[in-house]
Amino acid sequence: MLIEFRVKNYRSIRDEQVLSLIASKDTELSETNLTPIGIKSLGSVVRSAVIYGPNASGKSNLLRAMAFMRAGIAESATVAQLGQAYSVQPFRLDAATSQQPSEFEITLIESGIRYQYGFSLTPERIIDEWLLVYRTPKPQQWFHRRFDVKDGMHHYEFSAHLTGPRKLWQESTRPNALFLSTAVQLNSELLRPVFTGIVERTRHLGAGLMIAPNFTTALLNSQTGKDSVRDFLASADISISDIVAMPRKSFVHEIKLTPVGAAMQTSGEEREMLVPQFVHETAKGVARFELHDESAGTQHLYALAAPVLEVLKNGGVLVVDELDSSLHPLLVRRLVSMFHNNTLNPNGAQLIFTTHDISLLDHTLFRRDQIWFTEKDADQATRLYPLTDFSVRKKEALERGYLAGRYGAIPFFSDLVPPAKSAQLAD
Repeated sequence: MLIEFRVKNYRSIRDEQVLSLIASKDTELSETNLTPIGIKSLGSVVRSAVIYGPNASGKSNLLRAMAFMRAGIAESATVAQLGQAYSVQPFRLDAATSQQPSEFEITLIESGIRYQYGFSLTPERIIDEWLLVYRTPKPQQWFHRRFDVKDGMHHYEFSAHLTGPRKLWQESTRPNALFLSTAVQLNSELLRPVFTGIVERTRHLGAGLMIAPNFTTALLNSQTGKDSVRDFLASADISISDIVAMPRKSFVHEIKLTPVGAAMQTSGEEREMLVPQFVHETAKGVARFELHDESAGTQHLYALAAPVLEVLKNGGVLVVDELDSSLHPLLVRRLVSMFHNNTLNPNGAQLIFTTHDISLLDHTLFRRDQIWFTEKDADQATRLYPLTDFSVRKKEALERGYLAGRYGAIPFFSDLVPPAKSAQLAD
C-alpha cells in the first residue's frame, strides 16, 4: 500500500515534490474511496489519485520518476554491471542542480509495517541510501549508506534491528548498485517486504507505449482467467460474447548483444504461441475476429485487462500515464470505479494516473484529496499540488473551475501572427 512518494532533481522536477495518498479528515466517499491503513496516526489512504496539467507540465515525469525508482531497485543488483551508468537526468535548467544527484523516496505499508526507503544517485554511483522502519511509532533507522567524496568510499551505519550477514551484503554491493537490492538478492528476509512492495506489487504503464497483450492472453489458459477477461470486456459494454485462445506456430527471431567489435549473433526458431480471437454474435450470424481487427480502444482495454485484474485481486499499485488514451470517458470512469468498489477491490489496490479528461473532475467520483495538478514555474520547474490547497466548496463544479483557471495547471495561448504581418514586423 503506497503512502507517499517524493522526488527531487529529476528531469523537469527541480525542488522536492510530494505525492501523498494519505486521506484528509473529510468523510466524503470514505466508504468507497478510502482504505484504512491500520495505523492510528495515519488513518486511511485514497484508492486512486488523478493528475491533471497542461502538456509538458511534468505529469509524465512524476510517473517516470516512480518507474525509475522501481527499475533501479529491481535491476541494480542483477542487471546493471560494474561501471555501468544510470540514465538519470537532473534538472538541467539550473546550474546549481545540473551536477547534483537525483533523489527518490517512497513510504509504503507491507504486512502492517510502515517502511520509508529512499536513495540519491548520479549517473555514476549511489550517493545516499536509507531505510526507516516503523514497527513502533518511533522510527528505527535500519541502515544508512553515504558516499564520502574525500576518500571515495561508501560508509554504512546499521541498526541492531537489521540482522543477517550485513558485512557480506555491504562488501557485495557495487558502487552503482543499491544495498537493498543486493541484500535481497542474497536472501535478506527482513528487507524482502520493501523490495516486494515496490517491485512486485507495483505496475507501471507508460504513455504512448503499446501495452503487450501477452499477459492478458496468458490468462486465457484457464477457464477462470478466460471468464475474468471476458467479463472485464463485457462490463465495458464491448460486444464480445466470448474469447478463445488459438495456438499458432510463429517463427521468432532473437538478436543477442555481443562485445564491441564482435559479429552480431542472431537465431531463430519456430514456436507455438496463443492468439486471442474474439467472438461477436448477432441474430444474423456469428464471426471471430483477431486482436488487430478490433478497434484501438478494444485493443488497449484488452491489454489493460491483465494488470487491472491482477492488482484488483492481489492488491498493489497500478500507475498509468494517460489512462484515457483511446478510451471513451465513460469507460475511464468505469475503470476508476472498479478501484472504488469494495467487492471488486477487496485488498485496497490503488490506481494513480494522468489524464486530460476533465469530465472525470466530478465530486461523485473523486474526493478533493484525490485530485492533483502539475504546472511549471518561471524557471520551467514542475510544481505538484493537490486540489485541497484551494478553498473548494462541497459539490462545487470542479470541471468549470478548472477550465476557468481557478486551480491553475492549464495551458496559456498566445495569438498566432499571420506570415505576412510577421514579415512586416521583421522589416
